Amino acid sequence: MANLKKSLRSFGVVIFATALGLGFAWLAGSTGQDLAGIPVLAVCAIMAFAVNWIAFVPAAIAQTEKFYDLIGSLTYITMIAVACLLSHDFGLGTKLDTRAIVVAIMVVVWAARLGTFLFIRISNDGGRDSRFDKIKVNPPRFLVAWTLQAVWTIITASAALAIITASDRVPLGVFFWLGAAIWVVGFGIEVVADKQKSAFKADPANKGKFINVGLWRWSQHPNYFGEIMLWTGVVVMALPVLSGWSFVVLSSPVFIYLLLTKISGINLQEQSSKSKWGDDPAYQEYRRKTPKLVPMPPRS
Repeated sequence: MANLKKSLRSFGVVIFATALGLGFAWLAGSTGQDLAGIPVLAVCAIMAFAVNWIAFVPAAIAQTEKFYDLIGSLTYITMIAVACLLSHDFGLGTKLDTRAIVVAIMVVVWAARLGTFLFIRISNDGGRDSRFDKIKVNPPRFLVAWTLQAVWTIITASAALAIITASDRVPLGVFFWLGAAIWVVGFGIEVVADKQKSAFKADPANKGKFINVGLWRWSQHPNYFGEIMLWTGVVVMALPVLSGWSFVVLSSPVFIYLLLTKISGINLQEQSSKSKWGDDPAYQEYRRKTPKLVPMPPRS
């Protein structure tokens, strides 16, 4: 009976999360282009759930999380592809302007790079992510994880999708160039931080040590800062094409910040780090001197 209640609770979460994701997408795309009365952005959201639920089936059977992050990246790429296809007037001239094309390329490049990086990392770790140890053996709870992944990809990519599916195209201006610059800097920080950490861990001399070099000397989580920054850039690029309910996409970087700092990012990372080096005076000093998120010179 207890297991039945837990399963029903999990299915309840799935239903709620699905309604949240679709409702958000409908509002975000309500002023944009539509397909048979359905906002194209909402169609993209439906595809996000479809990709994750289809991937869940073999993952649940094999009880593996190895492809979870890779499917997350595929979800972004799928939504961008669907948005571009449904926002393009084939034979009558494209409806995609420079802003839409650039943003689409940005998201695809980011998703392909991060998805590949995370897949290689989990493969090197034996295909295991400790976050899934307890839930992958329980199909209803595992389904919740895949459903939530669809929701956060929808909210995260909402500003980019709003640009691509916009009904009215706006000439490029200061918001486009400012947003693009923010994206480039954020993407660069994330890529460099990931490469530095990979190189650090690959060096046998650093086995069992925490990283405190490069960007990691100026921030305990520079990769997360880069992630928040690049999506903030996309939101800035989207500002001129937003109207009415589509302004809900402004919540995208706020959502990412909360996700990475309060839920699945920094909190989990710090729990793991404290269990490894919590009693190490050098690690305690590093935490005291080094900003948690925004890169800045270490405190004295």
